Amino acid sequence: MFELLGAGLANLMQVKYLVPLALGTLAGIVGGALPGVTITMTIIVVLPFTFGLDPLQGLAAMTGVYVGGSAGGLVTAVLLGIPGTPSAIATTFDGHPMARNGEPGRAVWLGIWASVFGGMLGGVFLIGATGPLAAFALQFGPWEFFSLFVLALSMVAGLVESSVLKGLLSGALGLVVTILGSDPVMGRERLTLGVPFLEGGVPFLPVLIGVFAFAQIMSEVERAGGVERAAQGAQRALSLAASHVKVLWEIVSRPFLVLWASFIGVLIGVLPAIGGSAANMMAYDQAKKFSRRPEKFGTGIPEGVIASEAANNANVGGSLVTIMAFGIPGDAVTAVMLGALTIHGIQSGPLFILQNAQLAYGIFAAYLIAHLLMVVILAVGARWMLRVVTVPKAALFPAVLVLCTVGAYALNNTMANVYILLTFGLLGYAMVKTGFPLAPFILGVILGDQIEINLIRAIMTDADPWLFLTRPISGLLIAASVASVVFALWQHRRQQRRLAQRADGDADF
Repeated sequence: MFELLGAGLANLMQVKYLVPLALGTLAGIVGGALPGVTITMTIIVVLPFTFGLDPLQGLAAMTGVYVGGSAGGLVTAVLLGIPGTPSAIATTFDGHPMARNGEPGRAVWLGIWASVFGGMLGGVFLIGATGPLAAFALQFGPWEFFSLFVLALSMVAGLVESSVLKGLLSGALGLVVTILGSDPVMGRERLTLGVPFLEGGVPFLPVLIGVFAFAQIMSEVERAGGVERAAQGAQRALSLAASHVKVLWEIVSRPFLVLWASFIGVLIGVLPAIGGSAANMMAYDQAKKFSRRPEKFGTGIPEGVIASEAANNANVGGSLVTIMAFGIPGDAVTAVMLGALTIHGIQSGPLFILQNAQLAYGIFAAYLIAHLLMVVILAVGARWMLRVVTVPKAALFPAVLVLCTVGAYALNNTMANVYILLTFGLLGYAMVKTGFPLAPFILGVILGDQIEINLIRAIMTDADPWLFLTRPISGLLIAASVASVVFALWQHRRQQRRLAQRADGDADF
């Protein structure tokens, strides 16, 4: 194995492979950093340019897009509070407050180096544990997938700040959004309210862009007290530099957090159809649960940024396991990569590594080298990327909204997505103003379809509901869901008691 990996690394250092990998990584960073573009759209744009390349050149370029995009999304998440990709959603919770507190450089580089650590740990799993992880994923039936999604959704209780009830209602509203459209079994319309463009359901991307972009822009303008003061504050923040030594120490001094977040990212990546958006949410939730200062999350602490970014880059390694071992795309990005393999006449699946060892280990090598290229590209371009915060909000926010609108329209080339973006933008802004958290809503939208589909598959396979509890893995996941809610409620009550005691102490003083 090590000989093959060494040969793959040496092979990728050739100019004919290194150049496509570097260009792909650059394209991924730029695409990931632009709200509304996403990694999926970037890799679709890059795909036609790989047709004339040999398989390893093309797949190296797309691997670079995947890795670069996973890290690039943190740039706008930190600087603007608008995640460039769904896998950077949780990064906004602490990254943006840290940037607003005058430390944009520290926030960005915490995310970059955490991405590198998480990505490299994901690479270790990808190369050394492909077989065991693949065997574990093969044991999952619809019962296990349903229970896993319920576990992820149960973590909503840990993502709220002031009200568990509002968090659960927000998550439930996200689930309602996923049932708009057609019944997945009979194809019958439901809750379309006679609106034609709802007949096909509500796509996730316009919802995400609308909820985060519109709500964040309106909240930022209000919070800054106007466009000019926001620009001035951003210009002051730009003058603060980041110490790489201190940033690296902040990460390596939290080994458990990095390892646990990376493990979550790999595990979620191995299981198809979940993706980095759920992985970074779950890692953020776990970081908060294990933290000695959970009340500080959301105010700009490093643990939130480290957990989110380590998980979403480790998720890339996990997603590559499913496509290389089973021929099953773990997400939309690997679905495009699977199409590229097919175009080049290569069959992915259980025999892929045996029949295409050089290509397989070339992909492993591309994955590892892409992380190093990502750091170099961001190190060179970080100064210019940080300048986005000095652009007057009067010019920046309309440009961001235009990009978001174009990205939503280009998803299906239909105005329906623009209407969805506007509708959910207003809904997101209303939720922020009334104290309802956005994270549980987004998580409900992400997981709703898969919860319903796997529930239906399980019932159609065997109508016995006890199988959800009697099947070992499914039962364990359900038990973990209950434990997660109970722990979150206990943690929430403990925090409320502390705040009450502190208020009483201040009153006595």
